[in-house]
Amino acid sequence: MLIIGIAGGTGSGKTTVVRKIMERLPQGEVGVISQDSYYKDSSHIPVEERQKINFDEPDAFDWDLLLDHLQQLSEGKSIDMPTYSYLTCTRQEEVVPMGPHDVVLVEGILVLSDERLREMMNIKVFVDADADERLIRVISRDCIERGRTPQMVIDRYESVLKPMHNMHIEPAKHFADLIIPQGGHNEVAINLLTDYIKSQLK
Repeated sequence: MLIIGIAGGTGSGKTTVVRKIMERLPQGEVGVISQDSYYKDSSHIPVEERQKINFDEPDAFDWDLLLDHLQQLSEGKSIDMPTYSYLTCTRQEEVVPMGPHDVVLVEGILVLSDERLREMMNIKVFVDADADERLIRVISRDCIERGRTPQMVIDRYESVLKPMHNMHIEPAKHFADLIIPQGGHNEVAINLLTDYIKSQLK
């Protein structure tokens, strides 16, 4: 099984890159795992305290479960991917069944930050984007999907997102085999990566 890690800052365009790759590939042959699904459950934390959770540091993720699921897939087994709600900051009862694939894309802000996970990857990709562009995308997404106001997003960006990006996400760029500037707008890089995946599927 070919494992491709796709990392990058919040709002860098990772999801767009993955979506465009998937649109160019045969349906059902490539699996996608979002690191966001593997946030630790916070249901034991009082509701008012959950808004203070730092979602942009490595400790926020259940790495063991993610690694175990990738190992199972590589052994030809099926998994039940967890689902996570940003509105309640809790892991949901629903799971997403996923069978083994020849190629699996693992996408998330910190997928290149864990050495164990990097060692499982065949290709490591970092999606890069200008900080201003990332902030604009985060404001748009969080206001629509996560019920936050623009001021809440800006405050969180300054207090959490920016320092965590500089501390944990940006340094992981050095582990990348391929850096995609301009995020999901870089059609050349997306096509190159897609062509490589197609060659592996053959």
